[in-house]
Amino acid sequence: MRPELKNFKGFTLKNLPEYEGFAQGHRACQGCGTVLPLRLALKALGPNTIAVTATGCMEIVSSPFPYTSWNVPWIHVAFENSATVASGIEAAIKALKRKGKLKSKEKINVVVFAGDGATFDIGLQWLSGALERGHDFIYICLDNEAYMNTGVQRSGATPFGAHTTTSPAGKVVKGQTTWKKNLMGIVVAHNIPYAATANPAFPIDLMNKVKKAALINGPAFIHVYATCPTGWGTKSEDSLLVAKLAVETRVFPLYEVIDGKYIINRKVDKPKPVEEYLKLQRRFRHLTPEQIAYIQERVNQEYEKLLKLAECFGEPQTEQKDE
Repeated sequence: MRPELKNFKGFTLKNLPEYEGFAQGHRACQGCGTVLPLRLALKALGPNTIAVTATGCMEIVSSPFPYTSWNVPWIHVAFENSATVASGIEAAIKALKRKGKLKSKEKINVVVFAGDGATFDIGLQWLSGALERGHDFIYICLDNEAYMNTGVQRSGATPFGAHTTTSPAGKVVKGQTTWKKNLMGIVVAHNIPYAATANPAFPIDLMNKVKKAALINGPAFIHVYATCPTGWGTKSEDSLLVAKLAVETRVFPLYEVIDGKYIINRKVDKPKPVEEYLKLQRRFRHLTPEQIAYIQERVNQEYEKLLKLAECFGEPQTEQKDE
């Protein structure tokens, strides 16, 4: 275990922070599964935080002039360069501490919130550079699996078979033709100290991972599953149901990678069929039984790979109670 985490006790339902870094009254869609993990992350980080947001839904819904939903210092930057701007902020904090203008022991969290388009695609090069240089910041990818803010176009995070406006389902081509990019694999290959997946249907797990990321010295990355009723064609009231099914069907496993060691946080021994997850989303309604079986096979294979990675290090796989 890293020394920064030795005394980490974590959040529980009995000791949740009252602090709210993201105010109510924002303009997110009803049932938005992206704004919830953003709010949970800021609760975990507390007021001593500087946030950077790439262009995307969360920037649009939170900052219609002259209003803002941010209760922490916040800067909106372009699609591609949020990781670089966060790197600059972190470097400036270090310089101010050297000059005695900030308390040297005072921890100021620098956190990026960016969507899948700004992370998987447009900003990947910039993120890679920041991770390689070892900047001490947290990068949180709020992944709703397409460019939702600009009209539901496919991204590198769009899953196989999904209908989007640029991967439409027709008679010949049945939606998205490639598999979701393995972003966690790319990030872990940079040998950063901490990376994790998280899901708003498991809020305590999400908040604890954000807190761990803040405690660890060096770059940290959290890949957050984020439902989008508008782009996915789900019922607003089903956002957390869909999110929970993503874990229970093994589509989106919950795990951490600490110093290269894989730890599965919620092992799913008896998964539900992937079809239960797909049938709640209009973007998959065109899929044939053969295509669903094909997706099921791929999900099984990817989960087996994850199990083997965790077994390599002999790390315990902890079970969590439903939150």
